Amino acid sequence: MVSKISEGVEISVESFYQSDYSNPASSEFMFAYRITIENKNNFSVKLLRRTWKIFDSTGEYRDVEGEGVVGVQPVLQPGKQFQYVSGCNLRSELGRMIGTYEMENLNSKKKFRVNIPPFDLIAPLKMN
Repeated sequence: MVSKISEGVEISVESFYQSDYSNPASSEFMFAYRITIENKNNFSVKLLRRTWKIFDSTGEYRDVEGEGVVGVQPVLQPGKQFQYVSGCNLRSELGRMIGTYEMENLNSKKKFRVNIPPFDLIAPLKMN
């Protein structure tokens, strides 16, 4: 698990290889990741948007962005957490994701970016 605090928001990420949804013979590798977002500020925040940079060892690179996460724009009160699980497919056994969340301070209405720490996507067969 990797964690990072920026702008008073802690992001923790854990990734998992999904062998049941992968087909290595066809260069299809599926990964899931669990993200925990904790608001360490003394004000409420709302997650508005996400932006991802996804890399794999074939040299492929993608940008993904959109509103909220898993169909919601969660509001986190001070000291509260929000957790979700999502997924990513790659054409190789190795990859990396890095990203940001655009958030809003609900008191001041100011928007700010929170960094998501880079995390690896590694199929267990590649670890030998």
